[in-house]
Amino acid sequence: MHTIPDRDEVLASCHVVSIPMRVRFRGIEHREAVLFEGPSGWGEFAPFLEYGDAESARWLAAGIESAYAAEPARVRDVVSVNATVPAVAAESVGAVLARFDGCTTAKVKVAERGQALADDVDRVAAAREAMGPHGRIRIDANGGWDVETAAGALGKLTAYGLEYAEQPCATVEELAELRACLARRGIDVLIAADESIRRAGDPLRVSALEAADLIVVKAAPLGGVAAALEIVEASGLPAVVSSALDTSVGIAAGVRLAATLPTLDHACGLGTVGLFADDVVDPPMAPVAGVLRPARPDPSVRRLAALAPSPGRQAWWRDRLGRAFDQLVADGAGR
Repeated sequence: MHTIPDRDEVLASCHVVSIPMRVRFRGIEHREAVLFEGPSGWGEFAPFLEYGDAESARWLAAGIESAYAAEPARVRDVVSVNATVPAVAAESVGAVLARFDGCTTAKVKVAERGQALADDVDRVAAAREAMGPHGRIRIDANGGWDVETAAGALGKLTAYGLEYAEQPCATVEELAELRACLARRGIDVLIAADESIRRAGDPLRVSALEAADLIVVKAAPLGGVAAALEIVEASGLPAVVSSALDTSVGIAAGVRLAATLPTLDHACGLGTVGLFADDVVDPPMAPVAGVLRPARPDPSVRRLAALAPSPGRQAWWRDRLGRAFDQLVADGAGR
């Protein structure tokens, strides 16, 4: 990574925002983030609340890269995007999909706490009906199943023509066991690894243990575009780019990552600003005709002010940002 910018300068100029969600997603009703500007544009720091300082430092490295590093060389100027369906009731699926202009792929959340497999089946069935026979559907369990539950669920859900199942089980070992189990049972579905890449001490164990058919990479939790590209190359597996529930500033970094991948055979999960009731950029980085294009969006001064949380919450995030800076220095970044 390039040299870390001045800590106090970033802290003094950063903006904290709290964006309401249209529906509860990943247990979140408001998405909080810190935005700051550098010579190359804007960066974003928004690690989820449960992440410690070591993980959060990678998110800061990604934000610094966006704000201070040169633009990476592109392979493509258009990135296909999937729609994202939260764990809503089946009758709400059509309305959710309508927010994603022209998207022909849908990612459907499953394995939500407090819900049953029947809810997942109904939701996926509703997505298939809405998308039609030629639309692509993938599911995301966020590691919510054990191996046996995952095998049983996938045996039912594959009836709706799944492109792949993202992180059906929590650990790399479970993913490897699940792939073997699915093969024995004749259940034909690809497995994608997400948390096993972005939250792993060694993301390359996924390929070493043959635990997935493809990987999901996210710029922010992996430390930025350059770091994510290194992981994709080292893994040797096909990759799809997704967001970490970013504002349009973070989405733009994800689009830059997708635009630099040597090959990209799947629509990317970068349309998630459609899950927000507001955004820092006007207009937001939302797909048009199912695609996004690389850009460097500037947050609206008016939106930054309108979305600012309480002074106490702003102080909490500035303290967290400072700790992430300290962690980067301790890790030797920029030397």
